[in-house]
Amino acid sequence: MEQGSDAISRFYLNHFGVTWKDKLTVDCPFCEARGFDPGQLIVFLNRDSFFHGYFRCRNRCVPGGYPLWFATLAAIPLGEVPGYDRDGDGDRQHTDYPVQNINEEIRSYQDRITEEILKRFKSRGVSAKTLLEMQVGFNGRYVIFPYVQNDGNCYSARCVHPEKAEDFFWHGNEDYSKEPFNIFNVQDVGRCENGALFICEGEENVLPLKQLGFPAVGVSTVAILEKLPVDLFEKIETLFICINSSPESANSARNLASLLGYKARILRWPANTPKHYSFWQLALDSGSEFATKIGRMIKSSRAFSPFVSPVREFQLFQQTLTNQQGDEYQNLSSGFPIFDDVLNGVHGINVIGGAPKVGKSTYMIQIGAEMALRKIPVLYYDFENGRQKIYQRTLSRLARVQTTELNSEGLSEVEKDRVLYAKQQLEKMLFHWRVINDRKITPELMRKHIEFIRHETRSVYTVVVIDSLHKLPFNEFTERRTGIDAWLRQMESIRDELQVSFLVISELSRGAGGAYGEEPHLGVFKGSGDIEYSADNAMVLYPGEDDNLDPTVRKNCLWLVASREHSPGRIANYHLDYPFWGFKETPVG
Repeated sequence: MEQGSDAISRFYLNHFGVTWKDKLTVDCPFCEARGFDPGQLIVFLNRDSFFHGYFRCRNRCVPGGYPLWFATLAAIPLGEVPGYDRDGDGDRQHTDYPVQNINEEIRSYQDRITEEILKRFKSRGVSAKTLLEMQVGFNGRYVIFPYVQNDGNCYSARCVHPEKAEDFFWHGNEDYSKEPFNIFNVQDVGRCENGALFICEGEENVLPLKQLGFPAVGVSTVAILEKLPVDLFEKIETLFICINSSPESANSARNLASLLGYKARILRWPANTPKHYSFWQLALDSGSEFATKIGRMIKSSRAFSPFVSPVREFQLFQQTLTNQQGDEYQNLSSGFPIFDDVLNGVHGINVIGGAPKVGKSTYMIQIGAEMALRKIPVLYYDFENGRQKIYQRTLSRLARVQTTELNSEGLSEVEKDRVLYAKQQLEKMLFHWRVINDRKITPELMRKHIEFIRHETRSVYTVVVIDSLHKLPFNEFTERRTGIDAWLRQMESIRDELQVSFLVISELSRGAGGAYGEEPHLGVFKGSGDIEYSADNAMVLYPGEDDNLDPTVRKNCLWLVASREHSPGRIANYHLDYPFWGFKETPVG
């Protein structure tokens, strides 16, 4: 394809009646009608550029934009514009704006800009013409950023102290300082249909970009970024996200980009950039090199992808293989030798169901405590027993002293020594074992807990115990089954993203005659069809065939009902170590 032969180039070249030149520069057709001295209009017609079809007047008599905006200004029928969507034109939202505005006040603030304020902007390369175009003013103490709406009127303005960004207030109609109206220079969104646009953290960052001739909008704080209505940018082809150099800003930018998809491109700062560095500061530090540096950032930007790069993906795969050969991975075991031999340790999502009072919690507390003793980070979400009972029962098992006797004066010297030693063990393990009773837990909060304990213990892997699945809060879910299945899907995500192993207690459905003794199968798990798909291992703890109500001889059998990698069947028998709140494992036989 020859230069100038694409539809957008032909649209401009035919309208101006000129042939292709390296840079299309013509007399501006809008200057005279707007009371400006004759100026020149520049049109960017490089098909390889994000700004192909963008025009701007050097006099700034009109805001720049793309072909549809040009046609609107030049009274050209929109049907003649390449890319015009006749059917989509009716989708534009119309807002009923109030009768009163603050336009006159905004104009008076423009007239009050002092030489000192002008000098401050000029040090960043921002000219008086650009300030006039953006209607930026000064009230004697604060710089005034008018939030002009799509009807061309201003109803609210943000007033910011020039030396203290944290000192600001909103002036005007309070409703227009909130979503969806709190976008600075929002009119550029409509002017950039089918083209590229910058969105900036902070109004000041918009101005150097506007000085270069780029289309740009802004938000007052980065927290607003991820609250923006995504459909506002539906007709923008490329959105460059310009944020300050900080983890908080980067996170908000990624959240917005994840909603926008491939059209979003985050302008990245070099790794050694100071925290909170901004485009406003870059303009001051760079001087005449600012345009070059922005150009490099644009060129190096990448379309947002929800996928890890292939190179990074392979590196992660290799790292996972290496980790699995290490001691930390191999150490992810329950402490019950037969259990660990059959299942190769505690990995993935392990759901263990059982009849009431069969000892599910006791079994899980013992596994969690033993893992913590081996310095494996364990998060124990308890909705059944309470933190104090869990610690008392653990102390009883370690000291082999009944819970009722732990503080008894009648203990022998040997028993007192065992209790003292058990307390020392418990104190040490609590660094790796955190019991959580929060009944308002959410998947997001659980992720925070996992990230914290990983950081605190400097561990790659974490074990999460949930006692029990049916006691988890379901928030907006009105049906328990829907809520349980949603939690299981979240566990799958957490397992894969954060290298977490789960031990999850589940209730069982009663069999014929209200009993729990039928042959275990996936249907015995209560209230969830997703256990079949989510669990790496589904197990059932049943009373033994010769079960006796006498706790001193009670025996349970652990069955593997379904597994992704192992054959179903009986795993082992577990004899209650009465009265010390633990189990002893023996082979099935």
